Amino acid sequence: MTLDAKVPSGPIAQKWEKHKFELKLVNPANKRRFEIIVIGSGLAGGSASATLAEQGYNVKCFCFQDSPRRAHSIAAQGGINAAKNYQNDGDSVFRLFYDTVKGGDFRSREANVYRLADVSVNIIDQCVAQGVPFAREYGGYLDNRSFGGAQVSRTFYARGQTGQQLLLGAYQALERQIGLGKVQMFPRTEMLDLVVDEGRARGVVTRDMVSGEITSYSADAVVLATGGYVNVFFLSTNAKGCNTTAIWRAHRRGAYFANPCYTQIHPTCIPVHGDYQSKLTLMSESLRNDGRIWVPKTAGDGRKPADIPESERDYFLERRYPAFGNLVPRDIASRAAKEVCDAGHGVAHEGRGVYLDFADAISRLGREAIADRYGNLFEMYERITADDPYGTPMKIYPAPHYSMGGLWVDYNLMSNVSGLYVIGEANFSDHGANRLGASALMQGLADGYFVLPYTIGDYLSRHMGEEPLATDHAAFRQVESEVYGRIDKLLSVNGSQTVDFFHRELGRLCWDLCGMSRHREGLLEALERIPELRERYWREVRVAGSGEELNQSLEKAGRVADFMELAELMCRDALEREESCGAHLRLEHQTAEGEAMRNDEEFAYVAAWEFTGAGATPRMHKEELEFENVPFSQRSYK
Repeated sequence: MTLDAKVPSGPIAQKWEKHKFELKLVNPANKRRFEIIVIGSGLAGGSASATLAEQGYNVKCFCFQDSPRRAHSIAAQGGINAAKNYQNDGDSVFRLFYDTVKGGDFRSREANVYRLADVSVNIIDQCVAQGVPFAREYGGYLDNRSFGGAQVSRTFYARGQTGQQLLLGAYQALERQIGLGKVQMFPRTEMLDLVVDEGRARGVVTRDMVSGEITSYSADAVVLATGGYVNVFFLSTNAKGCNTTAIWRAHRRGAYFANPCYTQIHPTCIPVHGDYQSKLTLMSESLRNDGRIWVPKTAGDGRKPADIPESERDYFLERRYPAFGNLVPRDIASRAAKEVCDAGHGVAHEGRGVYLDFADAISRLGREAIADRYGNLFEMYERITADDPYGTPMKIYPAPHYSMGGLWVDYNLMSNVSGLYVIGEANFSDHGANRLGASALMQGLADGYFVLPYTIGDYLSRHMGEEPLATDHAAFRQVESEVYGRIDKLLSVNGSQTVDFFHRELGRLCWDLCGMSRHREGLLEALERIPELRERYWREVRVAGSGEELNQSLEKAGRVADFMELAELMCRDALEREESCGAHLRLEHQTAEGEAMRNDEEFAYVAAWEFTGAGATPRMHKEELEFENVPFSQRSYK
């Protein structure tokens, strides 16, 4: 089956404006009649909830944190892209579009990416109006810095706290609507399943994480804004609570899962320092503006970095990619770091690290200037490692960070399940096989502020006068029964191993066999071992406590059960894709220099997987990708 993305006709620069005019509208008085559920309160979910309520819709917003302010968007550090061209250095909407398509290795949908670049200029104005304290130059103008994959300065930032400041802006808009009674907020509440009736999303079933109460909620449309799934690797830069449950349960109810093997490996994370570490810490990509990445030229060199002279250092990114140097895209930098470490030149724990050195920048600009740009990041690094980056180079290594895969959506951001919308990192549409830095915040706010509020009205207008499905309807009762059954099953296993034991085992499997580099034999091995691990999980896991109380062990158990199923789909997707693309190096498909080799003739498509039953082989559907405005080319950053 070939999927219809509903991309408008016409020149790419005119598609969105043309489409907005053609969409059916809901007049202000009628908007009050509609109920919309939003799952997630981060940049995508918070901005969508606030904007939809501002338009007049009645919104129920759910988050599993104790406050919307604690959404994982708060952890984003380096910045947000926008094609403002304030630096007058040649940026434009088309250049941002071009860089994003190229950076994604030609595996994203052109029309969505152009729209993202187009509305990026409005995002900055929106956020400034909300009081987001972006960095400014001496004269008062908004400042910009560069990020990987671009040769212009287009990234707006608030020191190393950009995500936090942007989230506070969206949170204030959300709180205003909560105060006005247009948004009903449900913190500490987790979505456990989606209710679908006659092909339409009609509501959700949730669990109160304090009392354990299971409750159903009905609405005219459901919006998933629940972020990514890279915690499938156990060790990642994501908060420990980040999970796949909302989108995976929607997938099991019929929503197609697109490109699940596309996960991003971030090149600048603090290296793993022990076997029992529970998560990894991100160091912003913005540090690569002034930091130089190097390793000792001699393998196994155990000297302190200060004792290694310049002539014995390999600035490998500058050597291999002179045009971009340390600002190559994340996938290129990550693979290059892994190669030099695999060759024995790494530093840190088990040789899994490279140096990020600021000595030249401090000498050129002064310590105060570096502190102004990165001071809080340097402080965070020192607190974690006890090393002072002003005097000693940071140690960094690639780590799982972001999900480019997610639920399939059309141009309107609606999944193949009618009435189910998916925004932000939870959908697949904008980043292809590799996300450029500073584009996650851009996509989340673009979807929430400027895209979904237009497109959802077209769907709702077609169901004017229809009542939401009552929560005592058989469809809700059936899903509730399945939710209770799943909880009872997890609690009744009473095995001998913790949830974290199985999660760690799964993470190692995924990282070793479906991480930065993959090969056919390893993926086939993973597809044998993951089902075996999943079977052991349901036989040996131990979940203490009950379902009628605060029970974090139960919460984790349900999430890891979903990761077990997702991991198998990731490996199957990776096995089917016989090419190297973005952050995903198939060892069988690389140049003599170790660069990725795409296969555009056979794999220029989105792989959208349909769930066909527990333990059954999923069915793949394709959305063929066409590149009319950015022709296929081999990526080069040399």
